[in-house]
Amino acid sequence: MTAIPLVLVHGHPFDHTMWHPQIEAFAASRQVIAPDLRGYGSTPLTSPVTEFGQFARDIEALLDELGVAQCVLAGLSMGGQIAMDCYGRFPGRIRGLVLADTFPAVETPEGVRSRHAMADRLLHEGMRGYADEVLEKMVAPYASPEVKAHVHRMMTATRPESAAAALRARAARPDYRDLLTRVTVPALVAVGADDTYTPVSDAEAMHAALPESELHVFEGAAHLPNLERPAEFNTVLGEFLAKADARS
Repeated sequence: MTAIPLVLVHGHPFDHTMWHPQIEAFAASRQVIAPDLRGYGSTPLTSPVTEFGQFARDIEALLDELGVAQCVLAGLSMGGQIAMDCYGRFPGRIRGLVLADTFPAVETPEGVRSRHAMADRLLHEGMRGYADEVLEKMVAPYASPEVKAHVHRMMTATRPESAAAALRARAARPDYRDLLTRVTVPALVAVGADDTYTPVSDAEAMHAALPESELHVFEGAAHLPNLERPAEFNTVLGEFLAKADARS
């Protein structure tokens, strides 16, 4: 049985090292592709996104370059919304969909204003003040010091210009709720029990909308259960990958 490649799409304002526990767990048994999104991590600053679909087109171009015909696609938070966008653009390449701590709905008018205001703030002030404020919402206040330090480091290393561009693009992203009802591959919906950005109710709604999905709520975690509860997350993801391999 051939193991399907796993593509991991990080959230905002992080980089591919957000997925370190999953890369470490699965790279020996399958191809694991965990890119830095446009403008994040080691990618160039020269061309930040101007519209949300560029993220998905970049991933499609990367799969083309690597010769990956099919994959299981996993995304967390903004990465989950990018994964949904990818499914809308090239569903035939996706054999399984993992949507973690994310939501499909279009931005509300208040949300649009908030994202543009935050983009302005980051350009004016930089990332540190924001990172200090939201750290214990990204991960739970009781998360380990090592996890907190990793998350804070990713946020402060992100370029304000790239973070601001992504926020503006994300404010204008499409509504993926109807798309979810048309997904024809297995899906795993994951969420931290103490996530206040994308609460359990959002995950339950996605689980209900997807024709073939399973839902896992991670106790003792907030917005980043893959880092806060890596062993449990890897067990759940590994079982999902095994099912996808068997179906293919």
